[in-house]
Amino acid sequence: MDPLPPISKPTELATHPTVVAIPVQWGDQDSFGHVNNVVFFRWFETARVEYLHRAGLAHMMTGIGIGPILASIKCDFKRQLNHPDTILVSASITLIGRTSLKMVHLVYSQAQSGIVAHGDSTIVCFDYASQRPTPAPPEVRAKIEQMEGRKFDRPE
Repeated sequence: MDPLPPISKPTELATHPTVVAIPVQWGDQDSFGHVNNVVFFRWFETARVEYLHRAGLAHMMTGIGIGPILASIKCDFKRQLNHPDTILVSASITLIGRTSLKMVHLVYSQAQSGIVAHGDSTIVCFDYASQRPTPAPPEVRAKIEQMEGRKFDRPE
């Protein structure tokens, strides 16, 4: 999978290294005429997978059997979202633990020129052979620090 091309970011997303543009589909709406809440989680997934791909964690599965697994996710909705629109969904790591990564997502509506949702997720580096969490590989940590433009504290 090739990384998505970079896009122009609004100020609200400027510090997030991964931003993907997604058109709001007519079928994303529910019977109340706004985007259904479950769709936001799919959009977070799209940005999360792109971020992890760029960081090198997503394709470690094929090499050493270590990959990401989602441990938790939440979304705070700020405004309703409707079709037609194009949204920008961002992903940024805020914390690297011993075996986990904390990620934040923002959903920016181009039609509304503002943030419509905020999400948080926890991703665990997982050894699929042993079925146990494992420390984040040093090369992934280094790539995340490069992408984020800062160093993270090293967990004990």
